[in-house]
Amino acid sequence: MNDTDPRSTHPDPDGERPASAVVIGGGLAGVTAALALADAGVGVTLLEGRPRLGGLAFSFQRGDLTVDNGQHVYLRCCTAYRWFLDRIDATALAPLQDRLTVPVLDAAARVRTRSGEGPKLGTLRRAALPVPLHLAQSLATYPHLSPGERLGAARAALALQRLDPDDPALDDQDFGSWLARHGQSARAVEALWDLVGVATLNAVAADVSLALAAKVFKTGLLQDPGAADIGWAAVPLGELHDTLARKALDTAGVRTELRTRVSGISRTPEGRWAVKAQGATIEADTVVLAVPQRETHELLPTGSLDAPERLLALGTSPILNLHVVYDRTVLRRPFFAAVGSPVQWVFDRTEASGLADGQYLALSQSAVHHEIDEPVAALRERYLPELERLLPATRRAQVRDFFVTRERTATFAPAPGTGALRPTARTRAPGLFLAGAWTATGWPATMEGAVRSGVSAADAALGVLGRSRAHLFREAA
Repeated sequence: MNDTDPRSTHPDPDGERPASAVVIGGGLAGVTAALALADAGVGVTLLEGRPRLGGLAFSFQRGDLTVDNGQHVYLRCCTAYRWFLDRIDATALAPLQDRLTVPVLDAAARVRTRSGEGPKLGTLRRAALPVPLHLAQSLATYPHLSPGERLGAARAALALQRLDPDDPALDDQDFGSWLARHGQSARAVEALWDLVGVATLNAVAADVSLALAAKVFKTGLLQDPGAADIGWAAVPLGELHDTLARKALDTAGVRTELRTRVSGISRTPEGRWAVKAQGATIEADTVVLAVPQRETHELLPTGSLDAPERLLALGTSPILNLHVVYDRTVLRRPFFAAVGSPVQWVFDRTEASGLADGQYLALSQSAVHHEIDEPVAALRERYLPELERLLPATRRAQVRDFFVTRERTATFAPAPGTGALRPTARTRAPGLFLAGAWTATGWPATMEGAVRSGVSAADAALGVLGRSRAHLFREAA
């Protein structure tokens, strides 16, 4: 890495130095910020400590398999992430369902199948009707709840629709208590509310801020009929968030430095910013700090935030991913969710991984604090029998491979009171901005939240630099 970025120091033809920025962090937030700044004519240098872009949504090789570290999905209402896919020319590689359809298997309710005794199947599916009728028929026939529980769930949904996620009072309450007050049984929480909430919030209802829960359910299920249609990458995540993102950055003129760890940020006597990395210093007019909250706390110059200790008070929640390769096809759906079992969500990653023979399933297990450090052998002993309960065809299949990926700090913990701990993009230091899914986006820690944070940081930086930017994406209805 050179000591200075030529695009930051060489004057333009009119004799004026062009505006410059350094973005620290190459996850979705950092890449988004860098693209938005570069698209507005700013000279951008992006620094990433890892040998790749993509943050916590990446791929790696395991023999002939290309493996995602975890299964990531998005929804039709994720307008920022959809803009990001379009910006890196990847929309066709991460298609959306035509209409929300979620198969749900109840391992505890047994029925006869062609493969032997198996779990009862229910399906959550939307109809081509306006809200809230789009889910009414699906809920009315959902077999994993009693008729009374279905009616109670509909009433709770209508009550949830009346909440304002931006009301600070909601952030001090937990979603589980609210559900109990609205007549939701433990079974209804497991088979419906947590089925959605754990996957999107990475916490069970009792540990979730009511404000964040209201945001998820209102935006995804209670405002626009198609908002919850599910999309996911049909190729390895690394192809999207690293390869195509890097290509987009290069085309935009962003200088990207990988394997480059930042050790300090300070102001120069002239009022610019000096970023120290790998023994060199890069000067810029503005800096976007797009790294996790604890790393942000370490790098923030003194006085940048009123209460920087709040960053350390923002907890984290893990995600465990179990990867199983069978010698034959055992699942004929692209994915399913489970109740009555420790298994949460299972996805078929065979084609995306490049597997030519057999089938590769990925189990995404959120909010598993009690399992995140368990040995692989113990997890194998627990989950392979569970897959046999859920998928009778696995009983005749051989397991060719079983391995585990762990993200111990996958997301911020969406606990009550979290809203007061999440800073906005702006700091007290002129020209220094924050990005990351953990910042005050109004969204939980999702790819959508990460992209929105990058847009917010770029917007704030462009305002300081006197630049304007066209609106990138529209809000969900």
